[in-house]
Amino acid sequence: MKVTVVGSGDAFGSGGRLQTCYHVAVRDEQLLIDCGATVLIGMQRLGLDPDRVSTILISHLHGDHFAGLVWFMLHAHYVTGRTAPLTIAGPAGIARRFAAAAEALFPKSTEIERRFEMNFVEYAERDPLDIGPVRVTPFEVLHPSGAPPYALRLECDGKVLSFSGDTKWVESLIPAANGADLFITECFGFSEQAGYHMTWRDIERNIDRLGARRVLLTHMGIDMLANRQHVADPRVMLAEEGMQIAL
Repeated sequence: MKVTVVGSGDAFGSGGRLQTCYHVAVRDEQLLIDCGATVLIGMQRLGLDPDRVSTILISHLHGDHFAGLVWFMLHAHYVTGRTAPLTIAGPAGIARRFAAAAEALFPKSTEIERRFEMNFVEYAERDPLDIGPVRVTPFEVLHPSGAPPYALRLECDGKVLSFSGDTKWVESLIPAANGADLFITECFGFSEQAGYHMTWRDIERNIDRLGARRVLLTHMGIDMLANRQHVADPRVMLAEEGMQIAL
């Protein structure tokens, strides 16, 4: 399993970073975890082919995590002429929210007769979902977005990749991350409480309980970026776009 950081920023482009997107290659499958509006920019910069992606996993329904689906769909239809089906897994209502976003941004775009199928799958709390060789288990977290938000745990060939999505600290992160080879976690703030987001102090305080072998901080806001030099735990890395991590 190989993870590539496509977008590691928050909703506001702090530090000039792109919105959330992680590319995962496992066996012959390529997946995306989250699909912010800058997804195509990030993938093209890194030489990643959107048509090779078979599945997109959406953690929650905020624009900086799922709005890129609209451009992904239009690019597949108008630019590459995609014919391979695309699976999109996400919270309850994912198909409706996608359609609403597409119509708001590009009226009549949902009426296009695409040459490829878009198959929407909804998560159920802690109910494993098998997508190709990957088993995905969603764990509900806390981040109001009009539908339940989830942390995601991906398992394949004895390797485990976990992703927090956006959330304030909740105990469900522990089973989501426990034993993971890599836990990608949002870290919007450094020490000041950040609403429905986590801070470095939250993660630092709970890192032993999380039980992941390595931790990758992402979704960092201005305050966190300004204080990143204070993160000294050897298990912890800070995401940079283009970074690749083999599990």
